[in-house]
Amino acid sequence: MHTIQEKLLQLAEEKNLSAYSLREIGKFIGESSPQKIKHHMGQLEKRGLLRIDKLKGIVKSTRKEWSTNSKRKTGGLLMIPIIGYASAGPATAIAEGNIDGFLRISESLVRPRPTSHVLFAIRVKGPSMNRATIDKKRIEDGDYIIVDTTDRNPKNGDIVLSIIDGLANVKRFYRDEENKQIILISDSTQDFPPIYIHENDNYMINGKVVQVIKKPKI
Repeated sequence: MHTIQEKLLQLAEEKNLSAYSLREIGKFIGESSPQKIKHHMGQLEKRGLLRIDKLKGIVKSTRKEWSTNSKRKTGGLLMIPIIGYASAGPATAIAEGNIDGFLRISESLVRPRPTSHVLFAIRVKGPSMNRATIDKKRIEDGDYIIVDTTDRNPKNGDIVLSIIDGLANVKRFYRDEENKQIILISDSTQDFPPIYIHENDNYMINGKVVQVIKKPKI
């Protein structure tokens, strides 16, 4: 999710944004462009994360409702939202975050997690994590990964989904305290250079990768 959208959702959980102009909303989150605020509010509305009812004067976050449904069961299966795809190579996959449907999987394929945690699925594109494994399953091109979006405080070596300038990446996370930088490292049979992030860059951890759902080999 884009950092502006994350800030808007947090603000909408605290205030009814219908009482404020786009410029005023921008001041709350440190964004000077009303057009950017309008665009990202529209994206959140499309995703079902923001309710905008001009007739009733309501603009509020529906994230808690979405989170409640993010692991709902149907016919004994979990339904986990599929949110686009992420690059396991160069940072080229755009992280729009639109829900593309639901991945129906057995509950036994996902380790038990607190009911408050929010899971989503995202499809991997590229080979830069094809040596990394979770539960002895490699992260390869075309696989789905399950991301725990509630777990945003990774330890060194954890595999994370991160957003850099609106682009999604799957990499191993390392924090270099001495040099005040974050390093995102590939784990691949090919040679991919690390990505270096300064603490002030437009960067966000979107969650920790907790499972791999392998694509069928037919």
